Amino acid sequence: MRILFIFFFIFSVAGVSAQADPTLRKYYEQVRLLFKEQEAFKTVSYVEQRWRLPGNKGFDESIYYVENLLKKAGYINEAAAKSGDRLTYRIEKRPMRRKTWEPVDAVVEIVGEKEPLLSFRTNRNMLAINSASTPSDGIEAELLYLPKTSADALATQQLEGKIIFSEQPVSQVDRAMAGKNVAGVMGYSVPAYTQPDKHPNSIQFSSIAQVDSSKKQGFGIVLSTSARNRLKELVSKGPVRLRVKIEAKSYQAEELTLVADIKGSEKAEERFVFSAHVQEPGANDNASGVGTLVEMASVAAQLYKSKTVLPQRSISFLWGDEISSTRRYIVEDSIRAKGIKWGMSLDMVGEDTQKTGGTFLIEKMPDPSAVWTRGDEKHTEWGGRPLPESAIVPHYFNDFMLSRCLDQAATNGWVVKTNPFEGGSDHTPFLNAKIPGLLLWHFTDVFYHTDADRIDKVSAWEMKNVGVSALAAAFTLTANNEKLVHYLIEEYKQSALKRLAIEAALSKTAIEKGGNKETEIHILEVWAKFYMDALGKMAEIPCTQMETLTLISDAQKVVDDKRKEIISLFK
Repeated sequence: MRILFIFFFIFSVAGVSAQADPTLRKYYEQVRLLFKEQEAFKTVSYVEQRWRLPGNKGFDESIYYVENLLKKAGYINEAAAKSGDRLTYRIEKRPMRRKTWEPVDAVVEIVGEKEPLLSFRTNRNMLAINSASTPSDGIEAELLYLPKTSADALATQQLEGKIIFSEQPVSQVDRAMAGKNVAGVMGYSVPAYTQPDKHPNSIQFSSIAQVDSSKKQGFGIVLSTSARNRLKELVSKGPVRLRVKIEAKSYQAEELTLVADIKGSEKAEERFVFSAHVQEPGANDNASGVGTLVEMASVAAQLYKSKTVLPQRSISFLWGDEISSTRRYIVEDSIRAKGIKWGMSLDMVGEDTQKTGGTFLIEKMPDPSAVWTRGDEKHTEWGGRPLPESAIVPHYFNDFMLSRCLDQAATNGWVVKTNPFEGGSDHTPFLNAKIPGLLLWHFTDVFYHTDADRIDKVSAWEMKNVGVSALAAAFTLTANNEKLVHYLIEEYKQSALKRLAIEAALSKTAIEKGGNKETEIHILEVWAKFYMDALGKMAEIPCTQMETLTLISDAQKVVDDKRKEIISLFK
């Protein structure tokens, strides 16, 4: 009897669908019409050609490229804006404490062989960040292979003047060689998800320490699998000498952050903030986020100027250095931070899933799936760990954004999935500041952080799906439309019922396999409380609340009644 009930419950809830709201439908239609994915792709193509670190030429050129696109879309520099201008932007400039770095060229040759072992022209991640130039004609030195770089292993070695090669991250090899007067270091460390056997020439970018001006800056070479294999083969047969030639620049610079705003018509101090980081040299990571976000800003400006969509709260777009720019945006202005209601990171949003193996994901705020990861919930190969119950943040943002993406997916078969919270991108500063924050991204990507992450791995179609969903979400939450919020409450109630059904089935299976009944009941109780508390947070979306509060209370009762009904089946 209980088995049949749970099956019927899942089936019936999964089939529930609220009638689409006309305002929400208009947002999608207008954004789809205006979003030019090829323009977004063109931006990605420009940015990905540049090796981008804060302060360097490639980073700055990317920022100014986006600035010009914003100008064309109608955004006005704050310095020249009038009080009535609602589309504005600014470029913030900050002196950098440490020098920036810019690779120009590099080549590693095995003495006696015609073809180079590595060349910057084909492996632009071969040079570790902060590496110094060699003399213009390069250096030649003996290669020393060390399986380990522990103090005991180094004690018996003659290191001075040699190029040290170890199968460890180049930063680790560099640290071990500090003060040892070596010619340079080489490291090899490739995650399994990059499939090194299938992609033996891929190199993930890495770095070595930047030393102070009183010391000589060395260089680090990051090896591909094929280069590692070749060197190991040669050193097993006898001495190996290498010729290394490097040209790199290091200089004092300013760090740029670009912020564009659409000022809300009524509650301008409250805002939805998007962030896309510019640094890192890849196309998907994160030129795709840069390109998608600037096209979103352009579409939003067009809709605003035509009076088609007039946000009552503000919408902000941020381009800068990953995590640090977003963190500064939050912490440097406490009044502004108080008004940030939602934050969203666009990072690696353009994956051609057929080529990269990545799947579009919404990385959720910490919900119970981050504590009990089971069923279809899975951490990515990037890495995640179980969180304590105390880390759970009850909020509607997770399911709200999933619904927005599924609305878009229903039109074209786009694949949408979620993953439990893992961190590591521009959503974390929002969450650290107790602001709801989500990450839109793709993983597992076999080319993640490698020099094979180029424009041919980017999908304009994928970027459009992300951009349409994200902008429709921002319009929805900044509209201050109470009828639209009523639709969202019903939609969220259905999401809650569906999740409780899924968790009930998982708990039933766990108990049948010998799991603890009380533990499973506790998991179900936590999920139900999460949704009831999250429903309560929806009262903040509209300005007028009386009818909204009643609908929220009614929805909470439905969820709680279903909780009681399910729990009774386990007792």
